[in-house]
Amino acid sequence: MRTPRKFTVVIERDEADYYVATVPALRGCHTQAKNLDTLMKRVREVIQLCLEDDQGSPALELVGIQQISI
Repeated sequence: MRTPRKFTVVIERDEADYYVATVPALRGCHTQAKNLDTLMKRVREVIQLCLEDDQGSPALELVGIQQISI
């Protein structure tokens, strides 16, 4: 049995009120949905797809998220 891996998921809402999820540790790993339940289901699916497709690339580690006002 394989040990489960944990991923940080950044969730934002766009101008059309869709939730957009990005997995910073996996390049190009993102999805969107109209509600959070559907979004989390899709995030699990897209992470699995990204892991299958990205076997040789090094994983990135999320260091932090900052907001800047300009």
